[in-house]
Amino acid sequence: MASTPRRPANPMDAAEALFKPAKKTAAAPVEKRAVPEVKELVSIKLDSAVIEYFQEDGPGWQDRINDTLRGVMAANPKD
Repeated sequence: MASTPRRPANPMDAAEALFKPAKKTAAAPVEKRAVPEVKELVSIKLDSAVIEYFQEDGPGWQDRINDTLRGVMAANPKD
């Protein structure tokens, strides 16, 4: 029973196999932003005093920061 060699016998065929055109892939998908009103995980640096202020009232301090920022947004609408 004849088996195919592991390498092409002809060096030219081996070289051609290495440099055959690459398969085209689909374009990278465009990153979509989160839907409004859905919380998104972000990393932000805050002063220690700011964190301590919001943590004084216990759990829910991140929601309190979010509510405060929403209040600033409502008071200062962008055009």
